[in-house]
Amino acid sequence: MKTGWKLKSMIIVGGLSVVLAGCTGSMNGTDHSKMNMEGTKESPKASDAQTVKPTVLTGKEINLTASVSTQEIASGKTLPVWTFNNSVPGPQIRVKQGETIKVNLKNHLPEPVTNHWHGVPVPNAMDGIPGVTQNAVQPSQSFTYEFKADVPGTYWYHSHQDSVNQLDRGLYGAFIVEPKEGTGVDRDYTLVLDEWMSSGEMTGMNMSGMDHSTMNMGHDMSMYDLYTINGKSGSLVDQLPVKQGDKVRIRLINAGYLSHQIHLHGHEFKVIATDGQPINNPGILKDNVVSIAPGERYDIEFVANNPGQWLIEDHGDKAAVKGMKAMIAYEGAPAGSDKANETEKLTAVDMSRYGQASKANFTLDQKYTLEYTMNLNTEMKNGEMVYTINGKTFPETEPINVKEGNTVKVRLVNNSKTDDHPMHLHGHFFQVLSKNGKPLGGSPIIKDSLNLKPGEEYVVAFEANNEGNWMFHCHDLHHASAGMVTELKYTDYKTNFVADPSAGNKPE
Repeated sequence: MKTGWKLKSMIIVGGLSVVLAGCTGSMNGTDHSKMNMEGTKESPKASDAQTVKPTVLTGKEINLTASVSTQEIASGKTLPVWTFNNSVPGPQIRVKQGETIKVNLKNHLPEPVTNHWHGVPVPNAMDGIPGVTQNAVQPSQSFTYEFKADVPGTYWYHSHQDSVNQLDRGLYGAFIVEPKEGTGVDRDYTLVLDEWMSSGEMTGMNMSGMDHSTMNMGHDMSMYDLYTINGKSGSLVDQLPVKQGDKVRIRLINAGYLSHQIHLHGHEFKVIATDGQPINNPGILKDNVVSIAPGERYDIEFVANNPGQWLIEDHGDKAAVKGMKAMIAYEGAPAGSDKANETEKLTAVDMSRYGQASKANFTLDQKYTLEYTMNLNTEMKNGEMVYTINGKTFPETEPINVKEGNTVKVRLVNNSKTDDHPMHLHGHFFQVLSKNGKPLGGSPIIKDSLNLKPGEEYVVAFEANNEGNWMFHCHDLHHASAGMVTELKYTDYKTNFVADPSAGNKPE
């Protein structure tokens, strides 16, 4: 992190804004399906500003302003944040399938910024990667993104400039593409999950001047001691109001750097989509947790048929999980009808066996144009911990070179002893074919972000159907900034983009 603003913010606020840009503002109590608010207010530039509640923006032209502010994350704990439209998360953007959207990004921050549309198959020039698809937007400058939202689903947007730091400060928001036929639910809630650091110290060191990308944090993420839903923790998290008989959809987005085990109390539910893509004939679940890794999204759906007040909460053994819970509140229901059980170990939904098999685009044994193996590892090089792909760190990693129409099979292997690696491919969806050598046994699983735990191996496949130069990287951005990045490069692709060496482009 840069010292100037951050140190000043710590003096003003008395605490370090934490990394893991997460979710401030409280949208979790807002019924998005019934909102239609256009236009924005520009964010104040002063670092002692206070954030506002996130809005929901619709329409064909959206204005996003990046600026400095402060936000109360937990009761009595206010931190400096970087915001879109003076809220964390930034405004939820909702568009209809088939609409062309224009987003005007204005930078009122003291550093350059960009915007990446995580999971959305945009044209390469709109991907928001500084030094790859555009130059970072300088302070007081603007950039316009324009693309057609073809694929319905739950996505999100975030800065990709110095992203390991800028996400941590709060530069992200939800991006929802509604299907042409509508969502078919009575309540539609979005919960953005994140982690923050309540203190400016780690092992006795003041972090205000630290650059997270050079820190040795491979095995200690305990500095993130505030877990949030929509930028709020504990008592500040908004309730989710429902009426008996409502069909309720909850969109879970992980904007942080840790996996979370989310448990819905008191109801049977289905996982209807992963990374925005539908699950075929999803089965009924109860008292399972949904494990959500960094960058991933899961949509769950349930019928409100059990009046009361019921929690949806993170499970785990860290004290911070107590802050990541929201209350599903039936109208007129008395308080206190449910109790937290966040330390209970519950079985996670096995997505490799969930849902029902159906015709898929790819199979394990078909012939592919290209096959590629990515061995992921944690290594010490020159006294520093780095995260490697096939023994190399970016930009020395070998790119995946393709041509339009190629079919590509990728074998991903996590050789790290203790580190998860949530791998995210830009610009494309891939089909998950096998896990640990076993073919998938349920619904076809289509994703753009896939978590590999230590020792795990997955095989995925995709078609090269979106020309450009695309990143393929770990979405624990500490790992990406320390080397775990490669590129998917179309060899016939010609770009007009020219990197400006004075722009300070820093894609991770």
